[in-house]
Amino acid sequence: MDWYEWHDTYDRADSPLVQRLATVQGRIRDALDRAPAGPLTAVSVCAGQGHDLIGALTGHPRRHDVRARLVELDERNVAAARRAAEAAGLPGVEVVVGDAASTDHYPDLAPADLVLLCGVLGNITDADVERVLDHCTQLCRTGGTVVWTRNRKAPDLVPQVCAWLEERGFERQWVSDPGFVQAVGAHRYTGKPRRLPLGERMFDFIGYDTLRRS
Repeated sequence: MDWYEWHDTYDRADSPLVQRLATVQGRIRDALDRAPAGPLTAVSVCAGQGHDLIGALTGHPRRHDVRARLVELDERNVAAARRAAEAAGLPGVEVVVGDAASTDHYPDLAPADLVLLCGVLGNITDADVERVLDHCTQLCRTGGTVVWTRNRKAPDLVPQVCAWLEERGFERQWVSDPGFVQAVGAHRYTGKPRRLPLGERMFDFIGYDTLRRS
């Protein structure tokens, strides 16, 4: 899978990913609206070209309160995200090249007010889905929000994603209608953040194309 060319899907008005993106941006804006006054931090795991966070922050009244780190392995996507952040006038948005599965990218921002797992959960094994959700108790501050996506193609893992989060102290804020194949959810953390250790892998990114063939 060429993850740079994959982003061309957002140029097609009939793509379900366009609706998913708009939904994700709406959940991000809602989280920003609900967040306490003052500086905010955000992390985006496997950020791609940053359409979700950069698009949500553009024009938002709290855009300058946010210090964000977008972590993405593909250098072409990183370059595109950096251009978009600069064009939107978002100096607080940092885009870095790196393996987003490594906890080493997040300790100075975690626990964060906003954690984005958009385009991650459908590209890893079910066991790794649970593992990265467990790490959200280290990435997310008390009262912070995790915004996530996962397709509902059989077998539908979305109910289990919700269960895993809720078992770990996350309160369901919103989950898209079951008829929407590209599911979006937002969960608010009510627990106390655990320490985020360095040098750990939260998941192994496989890709949905490879997972379907296995």
